[in-house]
Amino acid sequence: MAMDNWSEKIIDYYSLLTDDWILPEGIELLFPYRDRMVMDAVTSFYHKYFSDSNQRVLILGINPGRFGAGVTGIPFTDPVILEENCGIDNAFQKKHELSALFVLEMIDTFGGFDAFYRHFFIQAVCPLGFTKEGINCNYYDYNDLYDCVFPHILNNLRSFVDMGCRSDVVFSLGKGKNFKFLNDINKKYSIFKEVLPLPHPRWVMQYNRKKKAEQIQNIVATLESVL
Repeated sequence: MAMDNWSEKIIDYYSLLTDDWILPEGIELLFPYRDRMVMDAVTSFYHKYFSDSNQRVLILGINPGRFGAGVTGIPFTDPVILEENCGIDNAFQKKHELSALFVLEMIDTFGGFDAFYRHFFIQAVCPLGFTKEGINCNYYDYNDLYDCVFPHILNNLRSFVDMGCRSDVVFSLGKGKNFKFLNDINKKYSIFKEVLPLPHPRWVMQYNRKKKAEQIQNIVATLESVL
């Protein structure tokens, strides 16, 4: 479904997120969007790169973490990248996030922020993140957590198609559990025609860094193949 203006749809999407999720005991919700500074950053970012009606391919990470989207509100965009690479001044603590650095190199290899975001929309399977004992955790780490957040996940995935994402293909950032869970959901609910896996940035940066350049080239080639 085409739309009039991506930026306004995305800003509305963030504005409608709520923090009234019921979670298992010991699990805390990451919810940066009540912070005016976060919403200012989100508004500036999406006005800059998404003020058009182009249909985009969706790339889905797992869920936001404490140091990337958990700070800026923008997936895989840390405070340093937001200011130095996107030109959006911010008062967040200037600290890099590992996955964001990988995505930055991937975007640069693709041709830069304008070229990349003209075609792609990076989000997450689960729109909000979680911590347990102060450490990031993923929506699939605990069965009771997954059961609690599944309705939010399903609504989230459907909302992206309604927003204007292509429904013929979606990419999973993560070839392991994120791909498995997203693929299983899609098989049951038929939201997208095909789910394609990509290596997760953190996996590359932590466990396969020597082949980072090769991984980035492969990811970019795969992304270009669906355009």
